[in-house]
Amino acid sequence: MAEHYLPEHLPTNIQHYIDGKFVDSAGGETFDVLDPVTNCNYATAAAGQKADVDLAVAAASKAFTDGPWPRLTPRERARVLNKIADAVEAQEVRLAELESFDSGLPITQARGQALRAAENFRFFADLIVAQFDDAMKVPGSQINYVNRKPIGVAGLITPWNTPFMLESWKLAPALASGCTVVLKPAEFTPLSASLWAAIFEAAGLPRGVFNLVNGLGEEAGDALVKHPDVPLISFTGETTTGQTIFRNAATSLKGLSMELGGKSPCVVFADADLDAAVDSALFGVFSLNGERCTAGSRILVERGIYDEFCEKFAARAKNILVGDPHDPATEVGALVHPEHYAKVMSYVEIGKTEGRLLAGGGRPEGLATGNYVAPTVFADVAPSARIFQEEIFGPVVAITPFENDDEALALANGVKYGLAAYIWTNNLTRAHNFAHNVEAGMVWLNSHNVRDLRTPFGGVKASGLGHEGGFRSIDFYTDQQAVHITLGTVHTPKFGASSAT
Repeated sequence: MAEHYLPEHLPTNIQHYIDGKFVDSAGGETFDVLDPVTNCNYATAAAGQKADVDLAVAAASKAFTDGPWPRLTPRERARVLNKIADAVEAQEVRLAELESFDSGLPITQARGQALRAAENFRFFADLIVAQFDDAMKVPGSQINYVNRKPIGVAGLITPWNTPFMLESWKLAPALASGCTVVLKPAEFTPLSASLWAAIFEAAGLPRGVFNLVNGLGEEAGDALVKHPDVPLISFTGETTTGQTIFRNAATSLKGLSMELGGKSPCVVFADADLDAAVDSALFGVFSLNGERCTAGSRILVERGIYDEFCEKFAARAKNILVGDPHDPATEVGALVHPEHYAKVMSYVEIGKTEGRLLAGGGRPEGLATGNYVAPTVFADVAPSARIFQEEIFGPVVAITPFENDDEALALANGVKYGLAAYIWTNNLTRAHNFAHNVEAGMVWLNSHNVRDLRTPFGGVKASGLGHEGGFRSIDFYTDQQAVHITLGTVHTPKFGASSAT
C-alpha cells in the first residue's frame, strides 16, 4: 500500500468559534480526532460543555435581537449567501482533501460533496428572493396577509457522513431565513466544519450569527437541545439519538426537524432493465462507503430474475476497488472510525448466520490496517433477519426474493424505517401504484438517489420527523404570523350593552 496522503497545513488543534472568535473550551476539555486510514490521532478538538454552549447561544441570541441579520432584506441576505457559495467553490479541492482525510470518503466522491454544498447556498439565496406569502382579500370586509419572521437561534446537529455538505443543508436555509445558528458537528469529523468560520467572515456574515461548538453528543449536543433560548433543533443522525432529542426537546416544546436512520428497499421487478438496476443498486449501497442514510441496503428481486441478478451483482461487488481514500481510483474507502468499523464488522458476522455470503465478508486483502470492509453481499436473507431489519450503515447489503407485487410491498414496508425506496420496473401502472403504497418519504423510479433541491427531504416512521427542502425548509426556520385588517364596519355583538332589568 502506498504511503498515506496527508493534506498540507493540517491543523493539530480544532477550536470552537463563538461570537466571531476561535476559542478553547471554557474548562479546557478536549477530545482526540482520528484519521480513519491509520486510526492515529492527528488533532485534538475542543470538547464543548454546557458552559461553551451557553456562550454560543448567548452570542447567537444577541446577534438575533440586536444585530442586523434578521432585519436585512432578502436580497441583502442573498448576496451574502452567494458569496459563501463562491468561497466554497473556490476551495473545492482543499475541502475535498480535508473531507476525504477526515471521513474516509473516496476523494472523487468528496469533491462532489463540496460542489453540492455551494449549490445549497445558491439555491436558498434564490429562494428567499423569490419567496412570497399569501394575502387574502374579502372585498369591503377584510384583508388578511402573512407576515413571515425568523424564529430565533437554530441549533444544528449534523452527522459524520458527508459532514460539510450536510452542514450546508442546514446552514443555508437557516441563515437565508434570518435565523442565527449554533452548529454542533459530529465528533468523529470536526475538520471541515472548522472552515465555515473563515468562509462566513469573508462573505460578510455579521459577528455572532454563526457559532460552532465541537464536542460529544451527550455533552455539547445535549446542552444545545436542552437550552431554553434555542427554539429550533434540526438534527440528522441515528434514530435512537433522535428519540432522545425528542424527549429532551419536549420540555420547551421546541420545533424539531429530524432526518433519522434508514433501511431502504431497492425493488427490482422482472421487467426492469436488469443492467441499469444492477448499476444503480451497486451505487446505492456502496457509494459513500455505504455510510448513507438513503442507502438501498435491502434489495428485493422478483424470483424470475433472482439468480441472474445475484450473480451479476456479486461479481461486480467483488470487483469494487477498496483502498486509500485519496487515490482517485478508489471506489470504497475507509469507514469513519474504529468504533463504527467494529459495529459494521459485527453485522458482517451476524450476516454469515442469516444469509448466503456471495461477496466480501471481512477485511480486503492487502489492507491490514485502517477501517476497511470489503463490499459484502448476502443473498437469501429472511425478512426476520437482523441484517434485513437493522441499519448497518456500511458496505453491506441483503438480497431477498419475492414472488409477486403484494409480497414485494409487504417486504418493502416490513421494517420500522421509511426514508427512501428505489423501484425498478418498466410497467408504468405498477411503478406509480407501488410508489404510492410504499412507506417511504422519498421514492425513486428507475433511478438512483438524485434529488431536486425544491422537493421535500424526509422520512416516515422511524426515519424522521418533518420535512426540509425548498420552501419547507423556510417554513421550518420561520414563523408565519397571520395579520387581519378590517376594511368595513365591524359588527360586534354588544355584550353588556342592554339596560338592566
